[in-house]
Amino acid sequence: MRRLSILLSTILFLFLTFFSAQAQTTASASQEAMNGFARAVDVADGSVFIGEPSNVHQSGQVYIYRRGNDGWTKHSQLAASDGTVGDGFGSALTASGTSILVGAPDVNDERGAAYIFEKSGDGSWSQSARIALSDTSAEGEFGSSVAQDGELAFIGAPGENDGQGAIYVYQKSGDAWTQQAHIANPDTATGFSFGEAIAVEGNQLFVGAPEDKGGAVHVFTNDAGSWTKQATLTSRSVDEEAVFGATIAIKGNQVLVGAPRHAAGSGAVFVYNHNVDNNSWTSGGRLVAYDGGPRSGFGASVAFVGSSAWIGAPGVDGGKGALYEFQRAEDGNAWAGVTKVAGPERTRSAQFAATMAVGQNVAVAGLVGADYGAGTAAIMELNDGNNQWAVASTVFSKSDVLQPITGDKVECSDGKASQFGCENVNLLSFLPNDAIGADRGVNLNDLWGWTDPQTGKEYALVGRMDGTSFVDVSNPTNPVYLGTLPKPDSSDASVWRDVKVYKNHAYVVADNAGKHGMQVLDLTKLRDYNGSPMTLEADTNYDQIHSAHNVVINTNTGFAYAVGSSGGGKTCGGGLHMINIQDPANPTFAGCFSDPSTGRSGTGYTHDAQCVTYHGPDEQYKDNEICIGANETAISIADVTDKENPKALSTASYPDYAYVHQGWLTEDHRYFFQNDELDEISGNVDRTRTLIWDVSDLDDPQFVREFYFDNNSSDHNLYIKGDTMYQSNYVSGLQVVDVSDPENPVKTGSFDTEPFGKDEAGFAGTWSNYPYFDSGIVIMTSGSEGLFILKKQNQEM
Repeated sequence: MRRLSILLSTILFLFLTFFSAQAQTTASASQEAMNGFARAVDVADGSVFIGEPSNVHQSGQVYIYRRGNDGWTKHSQLAASDGTVGDGFGSALTASGTSILVGAPDVNDERGAAYIFEKSGDGSWSQSARIALSDTSAEGEFGSSVAQDGELAFIGAPGENDGQGAIYVYQKSGDAWTQQAHIANPDTATGFSFGEAIAVEGNQLFVGAPEDKGGAVHVFTNDAGSWTKQATLTSRSVDEEAVFGATIAIKGNQVLVGAPRHAAGSGAVFVYNHNVDNNSWTSGGRLVAYDGGPRSGFGASVAFVGSSAWIGAPGVDGGKGALYEFQRAEDGNAWAGVTKVAGPERTRSAQFAATMAVGQNVAVAGLVGADYGAGTAAIMELNDGNNQWAVASTVFSKSDVLQPITGDKVECSDGKASQFGCENVNLLSFLPNDAIGADRGVNLNDLWGWTDPQTGKEYALVGRMDGTSFVDVSNPTNPVYLGTLPKPDSSDASVWRDVKVYKNHAYVVADNAGKHGMQVLDLTKLRDYNGSPMTLEADTNYDQIHSAHNVVINTNTGFAYAVGSSGGGKTCGGGLHMINIQDPANPTFAGCFSDPSTGRSGTGYTHDAQCVTYHGPDEQYKDNEICIGANETAISIADVTDKENPKALSTASYPDYAYVHQGWLTEDHRYFFQNDELDEISGNVDRTRTLIWDVSDLDDPQFVREFYFDNNSSDHNLYIKGDTMYQSNYVSGLQVVDVSDPENPVKTGSFDTEPFGKDEAGFAGTWSNYPYFDSGIVIMTSGSEGLFILKKQNQEM
């Protein structure tokens, strides 16, 4: 039976480069959602093995599926005995009838490890060995690729030696595995990341080095335990970005080598033939997709299937993906024709056939982008009657790590409220994503609140990648999901969705979402809830913008400001697109403002803003409408009282900015607290930082000081109510800060919504919070987790 070990890093790179959302801050937020189900697959002894290396709520997993009377069902689920969230277990795997070799390249600062599982007589699997290196460097990524042949195990460490890469060969002796050989990259002139892909057959070992100079595949032979380089396979026709050697398949004297990023990502597969008489390798031509094009990724997976070759192209058809079967000619050498193998129903960016493995009558193909990056897999079977392959089942994982918490508040005690870290903040309730209308893989983003003036009920308005959820939080220990407002049919799902409220109407925008516009919904419709979740329809859609990063509303004047509206329509340079919403259901365009001296592209792009009727100490602008924009490179203060003639008043910046993201005024309008989303991850600062500005003179704002938290998580949205700042800081969660003395803030509490990983710079965890309900509750979203309802401990229920 032929076994294929699939390279993962290149597939991921293709997905992130070509198909992830690209918006104004960073694309990384979308990447955190990728559980990685089916990023490694194999077939052995009629069973299907599927890795899920990067579920953000549990350690890496390997799922084993077997066919029964009721079709394909999960038989076993494996994890490393010392598994932790982020270990990458399942990034690579290879299986036989009785053993599985699994790579975990992210263990121990990406030093990596590999695990061997053995099958017992009753069909159960148990870990029998853990293989790790004591002397490998951080980021060596040992376990990025694996292969097994009898009593030999091959483990790739493509990050070793500053990315040159290496292969380790282990031999089984009794119950122990001992290192037999260490094979270093023999030729860095033709390729780095040696060990990204491995294939072995008989006494021949093929190792891909796909990075730099187009890439290469090195061929080694084994002579009594000594591995000798026999040949290097390269191609002069590939470009330097081709990642030649990213995937490899062998059958007899023929080898397929994938180069999925060749020709602007169109991809190609190169065929090589071995001449046994003189022990040489010659080119056997090149295979390409007949209907491919840039970003097709043809060659992301390769396999021999009988007398044919299967090649995956996950970027074909708008990212839906396709699997091509190339048939041999009668002479057994040339390729006579090509057809597409029928796959499952798939959506845009599903990435069908990004990974693949084929057994005698069973095959599995990963759809690594399906379900918003959570991933699924198609199990296919060969019909002996017509010799055709057909999808027998589509499988996926479902984690039950997070369950709703309702009924009674959970006191913060000894630094914990349930499984969540805390300080002086109680957990009133928690609803995971799927409890508020989110499908598998859908993350939450921004949120806002609304209080019904007729009933006094409080509601959470929660942004999702594919719409907006509405939750009644008036009984905060027993919140009720009411329904959803789906995204417009003309738009795409988006990591970024924002909502604000004016006169009982919600205004919803999304960034990088195509023709989304601004949805307007009459919130009094929520009074119609009768016990079953509703699917709501927008009352109108303001179409003068397409995509926008956020919407800001001054409820005193009845004007909305779409910011970051650079995705089509009247973009206003990405600055303030001003909208009159005084007639709430009939918004009309009112004007533009931008300050071209700010922003990365010189258009005056505004990432976020606060617009107020000014009542601060600067008498010159009393009662004027003032907007303070967070404009990527600086804050920008403008007087927008006259929408036809808005005026730039001032800008202010600082030498080590990375991304001026968002901020909020103190209630007396004298100070502006501002966050910089990227200064921690870029290394500009070593701890989470908030910047404080004295804006008592709007024409000349003054920098006051930096306020630091006690770790280096990335900061995000912050809001101020009374003398308290509530800041959502991604993986470290809600930070509660006393700002009664604005120039000397004091942290007084916290609540960690993402307790599964390290508190470090990055984009998992909490997105935003809303602290403005009269009840004193604070609602908060956490992207992969759900909706939290919180309250400071010193407040009475």
